[in-house]
Amino acid sequence: MIELLPFTIDNASELIPQIKDQRMLLQFAGPAYDFPLTEEQLKTDLDNENRLMFRIMDQEQGNGIGHAQIFLKENSFLLGRILIWDENNRGKGYGKKIVQELLKYGFSRLNRETAELNVYDWNTGAIECYKKVGFERDPEVMSEVSIEGETWISIHMKISRNTFETLNL
Repeated sequence: MIELLPFTIDNASELIPQIKDQRMLLQFAGPAYDFPLTEEQLKTDLDNENRLMFRIMDQEQGNGIGHAQIFLKENSFLLGRILIWDENNRGKGYGKKIVQELLKYGFSRLNRETAELNVYDWNTGAIECYKKVGFERDPEVMSEVSIEGETWISIHMKISRNTFETLNL
């Protein structure tokens, strides 16, 4: 069972060491942070009233397994900065459970009708996870960033409250 707990600055010491290099930081956070990740950067997000940060707990194991954020937009909310720390925990369904919990939180507590996210097109595991929950690609929105001579394409995905409730209840 996954539980979303409020992320506090005290949790920074658990998150920061998980971000090993610039590429991982870009994958995790997009271009908003500079490597190395610092408490100051996290504090800026914590101080942003439109950003909700979560520590992801595995209730069975009783420990933190990851991090996620929700960014409030005018008519929707954006899921982001989702990270499952231990690579051995990836591909085991945690991602789907985390996304479902974030969507439940967003649709029930934030009263928005649409959720969005951005994901790099090469991150096929994450894309498949999001599709399983009901996200669909929005071909109208796309962006790109450059890192170490490579261009990463970010695709935009959306899900409505109705679609989520139909597929996940």
